Amino acid sequence: MKKIVLDVDTGVDDAQAIMIALSSPNVEILGITCCHGNTPLDNVLKNTLRVLKVCNRLDIPVYKGASRPILVKKRNAGDYHGKDGLGDVPESDATGLELLQKKKAPNAMIKYAQQNPGEVILVATGPLTNLAVAVQLDPSFPKKLKALYIMGGNTDSRGNTTACGEFNFVADPEAAYIVLDRYNCPTYIAAWEFSCRSSLPWSFCDEWLAQKTAKAEFMRKISTLSMKKARSPEYQKEITAGKGFNPCDVFALAAAVDDGFITESEEVSILLFSSLTQPPSVHEPF
Repeated sequence: MKKIVLDVDTGVDDAQAIMIALSSPNVEILGITCCHGNTPLDNVLKNTLRVLKVCNRLDIPVYKGASRPILVKKRNAGDYHGKDGLGDVPESDATGLELLQKKKAPNAMIKYAQQNPGEVILVATGPLTNLAVAVQLDPSFPKKLKALYIMGGNTDSRGNTTACGEFNFVADPEAAYIVLDRYNCPTYIAAWEFSCRSSLPWSFCDEWLAQKTAKAEFMRKISTLSMKKARSPEYQKEITAGKGFNPCDVFALAAAVDDGFITESEEVSILLFSSLTQPPSVHEPF
């Protein structure tokens, strides 16, 4: 059984990744930590609980993390995920935030790694702020992880947020630098270009969302806005493997669930405009 901690900024593709993890028989989700990103942190928290509620798994602990990046101005992806992060589909009986754990997200990550040394797989599908804070709090934390899987960054200077930048890394580049520099555990990154080469055919998506289940109906509703955006000519020109939907975060999660998907790898680093050598000091952005 794989022990996984998810660090999310729950938008539509994070929701898909969470649901895949929940449906995987070989996975135990120890906890879910939340970070700013696709939508403001309060929405991320509500969205994460909403997904767990649909899946009848509100027993999984959810932790509040960073509400802003370390240095740069906060941004979100409301034009794609909706202002609320889940397609702007209202929920009639929302789960209250009183279900959140008291411990902060970085401390929760450290706790799980200490309790399960060498066993925890950390999957990060949002900006890496929580991870940067965690390694500042406990420099030995990365050594206790079994592996780290990240959705973020880009390899060929093809951006989806700036001309050359992918959203998760652009949303907190200092955090991305710190994580790539200081996490010495096995680390795997599903970059933007990789996801563009691995899009899901629209026929598959349509069949998947047409299933007569509560989970499929939920996913169909929250995906309507993002899939409409994804079908646009502007977005489809980014897809290099035939027309389809790009569920970015799902790829990192899938690799964590079954590492047989990883067929090749290469060493990478991140370059900051503000510094070429040393990462900045980290102050908890809560």
